[in-house]
Amino acid sequence: MNSYLRTITKEDPYKLCFVCLGNICRSPTAEGLFIHKVKEAGLESFFYIDSAGTAAYHVGEGANSKSQATANQHGVHLPSRARKFEYPDLEEFDLILAMDFQNFTDLLEMDKKEKFRGKISMMRNFDPIEKGNVPDPYYGGLQGFENVFQILDRSTEALLNELKPHIKE
Repeated sequence: MNSYLRTITKEDPYKLCFVCLGNICRSPTAEGLFIHKVKEAGLESFFYIDSAGTAAYHVGEGANSKSQATANQHGVHLPSRARKFEYPDLEEFDLILAMDFQNFTDLLEMDKKEKFRGKISMMRNFDPIEKGNVPDPYYGGLQGFENVFQILDRSTEALLNELKPHIKE
């Protein structure tokens, strides 16, 4: 069994944190998609879902307007406000999902004593089509945001499907 898997109950909800660089494009999209999928499945009380950035560039800001527009076109709301991922988050969350290898490396570097390695993963480890980085769409056009949305849509779907069998009502 993967070290991030455990029994999930309403009394002990599963805590996920999606992480990118600035927490305004990729990680809020992943967070919004996962919230959307959990609500559709009627499982809100079994999860605590958050996102953060490895850098503090945009703390307090909502998701990027292109991320918001892309999500809205698909009926998905992005509720997050950017925040910086901090050391206590390593202990708090059951699973921490990095959007790219640099974010993954930054998270591992925060874990100096290597206590939390088993709960840090690449987001695209759950992508049924392709592994690797979720590309940063920040400097690109709308097609890049749509591409990221599609990657995160299928990756969060696969992630939820992996966690569902561990839910105990």
